[in-house]
Parts: sequence; C-alpha cells; structure tokens
Amino acid sequence: KDDGGDATLLVHKGVEFEQAGAVPPAESADSEDYRVILELLRQSLAEDNRRWTRIAAGIKGVTEETTTGVHRLYEMQRKGTLLFPAINVNDSVTKSKFDNKYGCRHSLIDGINRATDVLIGGKVAVVCGYGDVGKGCAEALRGQGARVIVTEIDPICALQAAMDGYQVTTLDEVVSVADIFITATGNKHVITADHMARMKHQAIVGNIGHFDNEIDMAGLAKRPDVRRINIKPQVDEWRFDDGHSVIVLSEGRLLNLGNATGHPSFVMSTSFTNQVIAQIELFTKTDQYPVGVYRLPKHLDEKVARLHLDALGVKLTKLTQEQADYIGVPIDGPYKPDHYRY
Repeated sequence: KDDGGDATLLVHKGVEFEQAGAVPPAESADSEDYRVILELLRQSLAEDNRRWTRIAAGIKGVTEETTTGVHRLYEMQRKGTLLFPAINVNDSVTKSKFDNKYGCRHSLIDGINRATDVLIGGKVAVVCGYGDVGKGCAEALRGQGARVIVTEIDPICALQAAMDGYQVTTLDEVVSVADIFITATGNKHVITADHMARMKHQAIVGNIGHFDNEIDMAGLAKRPDVRRINIKPQVDEWRFDDGHSVIVLSEGRLLNLGNATGHPSFVMSTSFTNQVIAQIELFTKTDQYPVGVYRLPKHLDEKVARLHLDALGVKLTKLTQEQADYIGVPIDGPYKPDHYRY
C-alpha cells in the first residue's frame, strides 16, 4: 500500500539508477523531498548496486490512494517503465469523493487554526485548484466566513467553481490582496517565490495538494532578500527585506498533516477499506493482474459505501423488482455504469 507514491517512486528510481550505474546529483532536485530521495539512492548504489532491482522483482503489486501517486503510475504505464501491477484506489468513488473532499473540508481548517489561530471570517482566501480537494477546501473556508477566490486551469472545474458562487481568476490578479493562500493542484510552482514577495504582510500560505514544490520553497530559500524565522514547529515567518512577511505552514508540505492530525478516522475508513480490498485482490489473484494500472469494480465501491451507512444512521430505499427491471439494474446493485460521474 502506497500513499503519495513515495515508495513506488523510490523503487522505480532505484532500478533506473542501478541500470544507469549512477544517481543524478542531489543539487539537481527541484524539491527538498526529491533531494532526500536522490541522496538515499546515491548511498544505496554505493553499498549495493542491485538492491532495488531485487526488491522490485519481489513486489506483487502496489495499491495507490493519492491523486499524485496515481498520476505517476499512469505516466509510467504510458512510458512502459512500470515494473509491477498497480490498483488505482484514488479513483474509487468512495475514496476521491469522500477522503479528498470531506476529509480536506475538515482538516484544512483544523490545520490553519492550530497553526495560526487567525480568525478566518472576513478574510480573502485563495484556493488554487478546484478538484475534489479544492472543492472541500473552498467549502470549508466559505463556511468560516471567508470570501473565497478560486484559480483553475481546467475550464470544467472553473465553471463548476463559478456556478458554486466563487470568483474565479488568476493568482496574479489577487496575490497582493488575499490573506490566505491554499494550493490544491498536485502541480509544481503554483505559488512561486515571486508571488510571495508580492503578498500582503502576514499572508498565510499553505499546501494541501502535493509535495513541498507546489509552493516553491526551494526558490524562496534561495532568495537573498528573505530570511526564515521559526515561530513554532511547522510554522515559519519568511521576512522580506522590504519589511513584509508571509507565514508558511508545514514548510510547504501538507498542512493538514503537519499542522493538524490529518483527516478524521471515519472518512479515512472509506479509503482504507478500498485499500484492503485492493490488497486482497493483488495478493490472491496476482496472475489475473499483468503489469498495468487497474481500478476496483463498481460493486466493490458500493460495498465500501454500504459498510459506512449504519454509523451515520442512514436507511437506504430498496428498489422493487419491477423498478429494477425498468431501469435495467440488479436490485442490489451496482446501480451506476462505470462512466457515471458522481
């Protein structure tokens, strides 16, 4: 089971560098996280130049539950470099539409409050990205009384945000007026050091979408006109020579983990139930999964949801046989085709 694709990345890069006979210099990394990986693999290669090749050969498969990790898996599949079968747990509906949305809706505010205890009501908050994570974050910030602005590259997500009542514009348009900035894109350099140089005094900057390069922390650290002042664990003031500061949470890493305790266990249970089912699939039916990326079938997605209904006091309506026949589904499901978008 992988979370964020870190272990999968480590194995694949280990094999790649063992075949090449060398590891790129750590200084070439565009994030602190990847620098650590390169340094680890450099040491590993010096000690044993076949270690990761042996490890890869013994892996039956991986079950991945993050958007970023899954993106990497499909990328490796397209390039023909994927070394073992993978089940994409992230795109199970009972993962991405629950953990990503409702989990972040809870833990974003929890992290900001524990880090800063700043009143969110009345503030201008920018959410970069309006996928499932961004949707949960925007809803949470609006629920606290913030005026929320969304940035998006995808016209469908941008239209959704607009119809949900949010202003949608570019970061450059609002970087000097917003009080809180949250990245939820899964991309790199969404907020740059130049953006932070233009922010208002004591703007809060946090990431809930990806690694520490979604906010360009490496670029910020390299600027000669800024210095880091640690306020408390996982909360840093970055003070610019012009006198203004920005408050960066969790060193640019996931603030809901660094400043809070992540998502509540109940919403994570939907994700982890999918993970367990996927692990059982790969372990017991290894020969049915050649190298590739797979998703769990719809009836298992619905099973995960069913398992969580009693705890919330939910009572399902049941179809009659006549009703089931009329819409062409089994009485006990699955109720939706695979292409249905919840």
